[in-house]
Amino acid sequence: MDKKQALMLGAVSTLLSLGLSVGTAHADDMKEKCFGVAKAGKNDCASVNGSHSCAGQATKDNDAGDWKYVAKGTCQKMGGMVK
Repeated sequence: MDKKQALMLGAVSTLLSLGLSVGTAHADDMKEKCFGVAKAGKNDCASVNGSHSCAGQATKDNDAGDWKYVAKGTCQKMGGMVK
């Protein structure tokens, strides 16, 4: 590979990585934390009451202290609460 090809490959790689990071940021803007809808073992992160500190550690269904990311505007329809 010559110098010109390596430079072009680097430029294309940079553009692709920028596009992926922008897409991820946009996807995060379309979700919200919904409390009280996570099933046991299916929560997305730590409990607000401190009973556990990681995703997938909820011990009961629909615990008000556990949350799951859902599409914005759907939490209350699912019976949850946005805090």
